[in-house]
Amino acid sequence: MSDVSMPGEQAQELLETLSDWGTMVTIIIHAGSVFEFKGPFPKGKVAEGFYNLSGPVPGLHGHLNLKQVKQIRFQDKPHRGRESYAFVFENADDEVIFKVFLGRDEKGELLAEQKQRFLAMQKHYQ
Repeated sequence: MSDVSMPGEQAQELLETLSDWGTMVTIIIHAGSVFEFKGPFPKGKVAEGFYNLSGPVPGLHGHLNLKQVKQIRFQDKPHRGRESYAFVFENADDEVIFKVFLGRDEKGELLAEQKQRFLAMQKHYQ
């Protein structure tokens, strides 16, 4: 598992970049439940103090309070015996706000271009 992270102040820039990466998996864990969205991370814009996600319908929508993001950790640990990578958005108490995992193809393999981009970004922050 990686101890590499980027500052929370770069959350908006990262999210704007992720909207061009293609299909990903966004996970929100709350009160013992896991919510997943599989698809492109939506574009957003700042208004009224939030980063407002406004992708197509159906799709992921929401209002992110970017001021709450202290850091974005680069997670690179196996999941069910397979390599897995995610951007983990954490608050000042090191609690996970949400995660964005790299996407997989129809055979369940990681999307190669996403993996290359993730690893290059992770290396930049080491």
